Amino acid sequence: MASSVSAQALANPAPVAALQRGIVKMVLSGCAIIVRGQPRGGPPPERQINLSNIRTGALARRAPQSQPDQKDTPDEPYAFQAREFLRKMLIGKEVCFTVEVKTVLGREYGMVYLGRDTTGENIAESLVKEGLANVRREGIRGNNPDQVRLCDLEDQAKASKKGMWAEGGATNTVRDLKYSIDNPRNFVDSLHQKPVNAVIEHVRDGSMVRALLLPDCYLVTVMLSGIKCPTFKREMDGTETPEPFAAEAKFFTESRLLQRDVQIILESCPNQVILGTILHPNGNITELLLKEGFARCVDWSMAVYTQGAEKLRAAEKSAKERKVRIWKDYVAPTANLDQKDRQFVAKVMQVVNADAIVVKLNSGEYKTIHLSSIRPPRIEGEEKNKDKDKRFRPLYDIPYMFEAREFMRKKLIGKKVNVTVDYIRAATTASETSSVPAFAERTCATVSIGGINIAEALVSKGLATVIRYRQDDDQRSSHYDELLAAEARAIKNGKGLHSKKEVPIHRVADISGETQKAKQFLPFLQRAGRSEAVVEYVFSGSRLKLYMPKETCLITFLLAGIECPRGSRNIPGNTQVAEPFSDEAMAFTKELVLQREIWANYEEKPVEEVVHVSEEKERTANYRAVYVTEITDAMHFYTQDVETGTQLENLMETMRSEIASQPPVEGSYAARRGDYCIAKFADGEWYRARVEKVESPAKVHVFYIDYGNREVVPSTRLAVIPPAFSTRTLAAQATEYAFAYIQVPQDEDVRAEVVDNLVRDIQNTQCLLNVEYSGASCPHVTLQFADSKDDVGLNLVKEGMVMVEVRKEKHLQKMVTEYLNGQDSAKSARLNIWRYGDFRDDDADEFGYKLKK
Repeated sequence: MASSVSAQALANPAPVAALQRGIVKMVLSGCAIIVRGQPRGGPPPERQINLSNIRTGALARRAPQSQPDQKDTPDEPYAFQAREFLRKMLIGKEVCFTVEVKTVLGREYGMVYLGRDTTGENIAESLVKEGLANVRREGIRGNNPDQVRLCDLEDQAKASKKGMWAEGGATNTVRDLKYSIDNPRNFVDSLHQKPVNAVIEHVRDGSMVRALLLPDCYLVTVMLSGIKCPTFKREMDGTETPEPFAAEAKFFTESRLLQRDVQIILESCPNQVILGTILHPNGNITELLLKEGFARCVDWSMAVYTQGAEKLRAAEKSAKERKVRIWKDYVAPTANLDQKDRQFVAKVMQVVNADAIVVKLNSGEYKTIHLSSIRPPRIEGEEKNKDKDKRFRPLYDIPYMFEAREFMRKKLIGKKVNVTVDYIRAATTASETSSVPAFAERTCATVSIGGINIAEALVSKGLATVIRYRQDDDQRSSHYDELLAAEARAIKNGKGLHSKKEVPIHRVADISGETQKAKQFLPFLQRAGRSEAVVEYVFSGSRLKLYMPKETCLITFLLAGIECPRGSRNIPGNTQVAEPFSDEAMAFTKELVLQREIWANYEEKPVEEVVHVSEEKERTANYRAVYVTEITDAMHFYTQDVETGTQLENLMETMRSEIASQPPVEGSYAARRGDYCIAKFADGEWYRARVEKVESPAKVHVFYIDYGNREVVPSTRLAVIPPAFSTRTLAAQATEYAFAYIQVPQDEDVRAEVVDNLVRDIQNTQCLLNVEYSGASCPHVTLQFADSKDDVGLNLVKEGMVMVEVRKEKHLQKMVTEYLNGQDSAKSARLNIWRYGDFRDDDADEFGYKLKK
């Protein structure tokens, strides 16, 4: 870009060049900058200053997309280097400048100095000195010392062959700019969420930027993950109308990131939109925008945010509480509630469908609580109307509704829970002309017991789904992100509603209102004796409806020998008035038995069968020294006996010497499953091995019999084992074991974390081993560190990494008790798998464990 203008374009020069100051916002090229003032109640004024008497190369420019015949213009040599020189020197710095010439078109030319006065570094002189700009000598006046000095500096740069004056190499200064990416999703995935060096070239709005990725020079548009700032809406006439605080949010981002060196984590690319997080040494702009009230959280992109979604929610919450900027008129969903009504402890009396409960408050009042932000299983209209002759029963006819209700019933009925009210959903009417509410006012809350969020547990089991909201709808769960994450896990693992298996069917016969069927069924129940049942409904103090799971039927049940007062009920043409104390009697029975498991007939409890177990001897502790050589993904491990270690070393040394003197012919070995052979490992050494599987000559699965590790190798790395070194000479030295007294996590991520800990602590180290009991595939053992004698498995339990497997053998009870005590300690400290409390009742599978029955 040339920074001088023709004489015809110049207006009269200003008689006095007044010294002015500003902050450098942007470097347009090697000889043009944007200077801004100080903000006062909004974004500050800006002006472009072009450097007098010098010119630098023009930067690359993309051809207008509306003109397909035009081609992109590349960088001129040293244009980008000049721009970078000024960018690194000036961005965000205070400068002073004098305007020497102003054209009729309003362009200003002058001298720019770094700092508050003209004693600072002259920017034009620095560019010329480094060979990044040349002096426009036409019109140079000899009586102007500044112009003369520029000429002298240019001559010195030429003599020193600096920058553009160097011999050759100018083509290396031209960038290979890439304005578009053919497959953005693959490009983002290929970076594996690793930080990429970048320069922010343009700020579209507070949460969208254009960045130059280095060193490959990709120009990409990045939207900040997890948030959205007010934007500039484009009108039909091409003008832009800013939303409230859009200009302020843009300036906030510009003043901190524009043309700064940053790192960007490209996190996802849904619908060709690249989402990312910008990391700057002074902070995370995403969190800062939220904290200052310039942005709001966005659910759809928060799931990919890699720096912790809870930080974004906390920053947004802080802005809401302070009512800053976009939240200036914010009213919290629970603002009208007293603290005692926002958080309280209550006793669960009833589960309503699968998303609501009835609780009893300390005052004795009953209150219905809906679980925030979740939707119970439901059925579509066509399915519901498929059999119109059949009475629709949601609990049994909606897939997974019964399972969801049962999960909550078993978990909550009769228990005290912690209730945190998230919002109050106002009552809605069935239509604009009707005053009858379609839904009554609902109190929506997060309900937890033992540290477990019931809604999250339901969603993670696939027994409920998460409600999606409008972006401006703040009435949602305080743990909304955890619910979304739980739903993602359920979808990934194919749980419940997300399973591809056939849905469970509950064929429940309702004979509660059919006298004839009830009479036919009575003898069967009498012969069965005591029957297990669940109280589904309480009609009065002595009249109940029972669900009998074994018989899969519903019956009306009357308490024998008593009759309670009857409540009010409708009869043809009239309403029967309730008898005195009917409500009290019904409430009494409800509190005792509603939705609880009971026995339909009371008889003496039968004597349980006693199994006589032969007296077992005391546990034998006979620890021996072993060397741990391999740990598998299934938490099994292989060891070598220290006693025979010397024999193995001698055998390997002799075998390798013989192979070195008579190397096998490459490719001559034909691998067969089950054969013993020798295999060349990645370290170039030969080891004894056994062939486990042959896919092809290029893929042979081998097991190293002395170390326990496995590998897939080509047959060219295999050879016949010399007879002198076969297993007859020395048996295979690697022995497989499993940890005693602990359960192996079923979840891959949980198990991988445990395996990583084991690899770090015991692989390739000497330990002490004792066999505790036999297993299906290998012995189960305890392992101790050789120096401290600490139990490795017990340490995992104490750290909350695994659960205890309870053994019934009498002689093992002392060890089982010790392990259980360690588990209780980890549980009390909420370590690792216990961080949400004790989930074992019926959540173990969802947290990565299968309960031992």
